[in-house]
Amino acid sequence: MSYKPIIIVSGDPKSIFLEIFFKSIKEKKFKNPIILICSKNLLKKNMIKFNFKKKINLLKLNQIKEFNLNNDFINLIDIKLEKNTKINQYIEKCFFTAFKIIKDGITNKLINGPISKKKFLKKKYLGMTEYICDHFSIKKNAMLIYNKDLSVCPLTTHVPIKQVTKKITKAIIKEKVKLIEEFYIKHFKYKPKIAILGLNPHCETIEKFNEDQRIIKPAVQNLKKFNYNIDGPYSADTAFLKQNRIKYDVIIGSYHDQVLTPLKTLFEYDAINITLGLPFIRISPDHGPNEKMIGKNISNPLSLIKAISFLDKN
Repeated sequence: MSYKPIIIVSGDPKSIFLEIFFKSIKEKKFKNPIILICSKNLLKKNMIKFNFKKKINLLKLNQIKEFNLNNDFINLIDIKLEKNTKINQYIEKCFFTAFKIIKDGITNKLINGPISKKKFLKKKYLGMTEYICDHFSIKKNAMLIYNKDLSVCPLTTHVPIKQVTKKITKAIIKEKVKLIEEFYIKHFKYKPKIAILGLNPHCETIEKFNEDQRIIKPAVQNLKKFNYNIDGPYSADTAFLKQNRIKYDVIIGSYHDQVLTPLKTLFEYDAINITLGLPFIRISPDHGPNEKMIGKNISNPLSLIKAISFLDKN
């Protein structure tokens, strides 16, 4: 049986990614062939640094279909990274190479290592979710931080808190819920139970306009009419208590830290970032480059292992 390859963009050269990549492929065997898009020189330097030994199978972009790939080697597409190469140009070339492979129909599976959004995106995009979706002309998307027991989805991604209230609309709630349900039905064959949190503490406010009553609650009522399994809005301070969270597959929040903070507290590295709405599956480990830990060989590979494992099953 042949399997579609998993494309992995190594991401920011100044990150812990290659360390956790080595740990991941050493710890677990994957049936889908993995193709790494990275600088060969950078890869070799890190293999020496972390005493990781495996032969490199150098691939040419126009010959991927001709190779009988397996994971006995590191299947590598070499993107040059010289001393005078600008890091942003290197990262972009890695992504464009991956995008071409996907657009050519070779695979529908993409993982990218962590990226320093501030340096790479330069305020042009809110995050990598938006960057990747834009290159495939996808307007409707969602960030799902997935764990098999409980997942979360923020209605807004990397938006400053003072801008969140302007972004919360009935349309955006319906869009995210629809994408979440489609994803769960496609990959897990069931309709998820979804809870949505209120924007304000205890879903109350001293202001005249209460977003929870005027926007979130009517959106939930409307979705119920179309047989979506959704409840809320619930107060965020109690929604993640065990007796409450076990009732749901997904909890939707208004902003990034409202749902990611409790999820990471509960599961730490046992979660992956999945972009919903794309014509392929894009996943990233649920953490950043972590420059402070580069070279220390103490980084936890669990999120990357979970990311590869998810694509290995789908």
